[in-house]
Amino acid sequence: MFTGIIQDIGAVAAIDKQGDWTVTIESRKLPLEKMAVGASVACNGICLTVIRKDQAQFKVQVSLETLSKTTAIHWHVGSNINLEPALRMGDELGGHLVSGHIDGLARVTDRGVAGDSLRYLFEVPGEFAKFIAPKGSIAIDGVSLTVNDVDNTRFGVNIIPHTRQVTTLEAYEIGQEVNFEVDMIARYIERMRTVA
Repeated sequence: MFTGIIQDIGAVAAIDKQGDWTVTIESRKLPLEKMAVGASVACNGICLTVIRKDQAQFKVQVSLETLSKTTAIHWHVGSNINLEPALRMGDELGGHLVSGHIDGLARVTDRGVAGDSLRYLFEVPGEFAKFIAPKGSIAIDGVSLTVNDVDNTRFGVNIIPHTRQVTTLEAYEIGQEVNFEVDMIARYIERMRTVA
């Protein structure tokens, strides 16, 4: 379980593409000395398992299933990745509950400026529109964001200067695909509504 509060921007240092990919990620800020092999790390929102580590890098395996459904398929040496270690009991829940189970790919449809913030419009596949509500939460590449407004399958968010500095979101371009995860509570409410 995660919160969507990014703790570091890591960089892909190496990729072994034989079978399931083994990806080596460099991190300057994660407490790797405290992280156990077998621990979970959200990498651009994707919950992945640490299989090896040293003082500055850790390795994860990315299954073919995950590659087929996320932006991990586009990772290359030098790719920047939002990183968040798993939530520990007693940690502050600063964003919202994020599972690290990506729902799909959203597409950037517009980018602009609103005051000091960046303003993005994203579009999701139609079956996910019912989970996205104004002032609700969504995770984009692992970042917990507040939805400003919704128009069918499109929704807008603002990226404040702090978030621009500590995540990869500032670099998004129109047409780019990103990982998204809808709010867990919205998913369960919809499930209860449909089986009642």
